[in-house]
Amino acid sequence: MGFSNNEQPIVAIATAAGRGGIGVIRISGPNLENLLYDLFKRKLNPRQAYYLPFKDSSDETIDSGIVLYFQAPDSYTGEDVIELQGHGGQAVLQRVLNHCLEIGKKYDLRLAEPGEFTKRAFLNDKMDLAQAEAVADLIEASSEAAARSAMASLSGSFSKLINNLNNRIIKLRMLVEATLDFPEEEIDFLEKYQAAKTLDSIIKELDNILEQAQQGLILREGINVVLVGQPNVGKSSLLNALAGDEIAIVTDIAGTTRDRVVQQINIQGVPLHIIDTAGLRETSDEVESIGIERTWDSVSKADLILHLTDARYPYNEMDDTIKNRLPFNIPVLVVNNKVDLLDNKNTTKNKDGNIYISAKSGTGLDYLRKELLKIAGWSANSESPWLARKRHIDALSQALHHLYIASEHASHNDQVLDLFAEELRMAHDSLGSITGKFTSDDLLGEIFSSFCIGK
Repeated sequence: MGFSNNEQPIVAIATAAGRGGIGVIRISGPNLENLLYDLFKRKLNPRQAYYLPFKDSSDETIDSGIVLYFQAPDSYTGEDVIELQGHGGQAVLQRVLNHCLEIGKKYDLRLAEPGEFTKRAFLNDKMDLAQAEAVADLIEASSEAAARSAMASLSGSFSKLINNLNNRIIKLRMLVEATLDFPEEEIDFLEKYQAAKTLDSIIKELDNILEQAQQGLILREGINVVLVGQPNVGKSSLLNALAGDEIAIVTDIAGTTRDRVVQQINIQGVPLHIIDTAGLRETSDEVESIGIERTWDSVSKADLILHLTDARYPYNEMDDTIKNRLPFNIPVLVVNNKVDLLDNKNTTKNKDGNIYISAKSGTGLDYLRKELLKIAGWSANSESPWLARKRHIDALSQALHHLYIASEHASHNDQVLDLFAEELRMAHDSLGSITGKFTSDDLLGEIFSSFCIGK
């Protein structure tokens, strides 16, 4: 029938792989009434649930379940949508899917790409790009706080802030353009319309949104915390204590951990990816040497480094070697473990800023948890009501950069009004990329390819 790629009807299993009580197959496309009739040999009314048999081409019943038909534009994608809700066995779902594809051949029905249903919802103005991303964030949320924030983003909280800010920039741009179009009026634009004051207000608002977005990024992506130190200082014991389970093998034998062990935990709803690594020391053991190389690779990608030492012994030459090799641009927290073996069991920071704990007894772990969040930049009092992504942070930062330059131009009054206008335009474009008003096809492809199939 010659549809373009975005007009072809698409179909996919919308529920996660594996056994389940219910499985859903979703079809979306333009004008699906005929396909719906061919599938069930009867006319079905929109927005009405039907309990029907799902049959194959030989009229054999594959399954029975609920059929729902949503007519455009009143659907998730903004197109006609058919949903078949049956039992969740993969063999059954696959048979139903194959039958849909077989019947749908003459309508150019094809398998959906990852995230294509949500992409069509975006293209059909059912949601903006930030809301579309929130769909994936809600599915992948690893904590209650992250799920709440993802839902807030999906409901449009983040987008509303961006749109309101952009509207203020647009009004400022309109005044600037009007002044540029009628230079003979000799209007002192910046003074008459208090442009500099308005711009300062916009900058403050954007700066506040950026701070919230940075909190939202931490809540979404979590923090990579790498444990480093000499063998047998208790890195694996600390991992187990923070995880509340026996994740890593713990023995008195130095060098037990030969490879990275990763465990995700949540502190105040913030996901932390704790990475236990091989003990750092001079060794001729080939396997242990490979583990040590991987330790340094993990260190280079860390958001925060915990340098563990044995509290019974002061810093030695190897600890100094480790300290000197740690990246200067990554925060490092020195943690002195095994205070349960000391006579003086200090559980707070000492004058050098170190923390004293016992991974075995739990002493000082609550304090350590708070410090982990604090050093990573998380503030419980300023928790973002919405999630954010790295690209959002980049776009907000770019917009703020352009507004700062515009502010500098404002100090020169009307002499550089055209440059002032250009910086406002670029700030406007940067903010528009968040909601998708100014977004390249390449970026759309990258964003939606990370979604699961069927969503």
